[in-house]
Amino acid sequence: MADMIPPAGAAAFLAAHGWGDAAVAPLAGDASFRRYFRVTDGRRSAVLMDAPPPHEDSAPFVAMARWLDARGFLAPAILALDAAQGLVLLADLGDVRLRETVDADPSVEQALYADAVDLLVELARHPVEGLEPYDRAVLHREVALLPEWYGPAVGLALDADSYHAAWDAVFDHALAAEPVTVLRDYHAENLMLVGSARRLGLLDFQDALAGHPAYDLVSLLQDARRDVPPSVEAAMLDRYRAATGAGEAFMAAYHVLGAQRNAKIVGIFARLWKRDGKPRYAGLCPRVWAYLERDLDQPVLAPVKRWFDANIPADRRGDPLRIATGTVPETGA
Repeated sequence: MADMIPPAGAAAFLAAHGWGDAAVAPLAGDASFRRYFRVTDGRRSAVLMDAPPPHEDSAPFVAMARWLDARGFLAPAILALDAAQGLVLLADLGDVRLRETVDADPSVEQALYADAVDLLVELARHPVEGLEPYDRAVLHREVALLPEWYGPAVGLALDADSYHAAWDAVFDHALAAEPVTVLRDYHAENLMLVGSARRLGLLDFQDALAGHPAYDLVSLLQDARRDVPPSVEAAMLDRYRAATGAGEAFMAAYHVLGAQRNAKIVGIFARLWKRDGKPRYAGLCPRVWAYLERDLDQPVLAPVKRWFDANIPADRRGDPLRIATGTVPETGA
């Protein structure tokens, strides 16, 4: 497959930085154009990130990695960089992810999620530097992905004006806090467990913005890629609030941002299927709908819930591929 082959400039790039004899093997891809390869030379290893221009810009990743490292967080060190080609050689944080570790041994779930919550508490203590704001315009642009991509995918023509009006009625809650550094994709598949101490290593933070402290907590506890038990979500919210003194205004923002993020994600996952030929993401949508509907049941989201109830029937909520093909009835339940 073409996406398993290193980019044309990789060999020369690696040779120029002392890795000319290294073996290069596919490591992973993600929902973007970025690809990753493990580079192995004897007992040492590194990770080659291919972020090809103009589709990707490696500069935000590099800047945020260095910012995190300077403040004591474990992000991959930048070993070499060719910005013109979008090639970045990174320190290797290994293969042990929080997701597989917890799935294999649920007894460690509470402790590892507590570590992830504590990291967010610490991250919020560092003043934001050089990040664009996670403002109302961004919130609207993201939720627009649902009527733009998910609606047509399941045969619905959704009215964008009334949709955005409903969201605009609740977005003040998501903007009513001093901004912190929001990594934006903080979940179990982007958290590595490094070394015998299982220190949390961070990945996929190139889209960081200055936003509400509840956002990354939502990303962690309403995870599109694994089921987080409601009991764990509740315990971790209690932990965060105990550490920060966050009150009911924080919880209102948590649910608004939960609904906002999950609406965005079903739109993104429908786009990944329809535009980018990645149907596996459609199959994740039922979990995301379940989170979304749980958030919509909160009183703070009443205007948005009314819009969803009036415009998206229960049988149009779920896996858009299956709904579109009529293979299996799907709901968000």
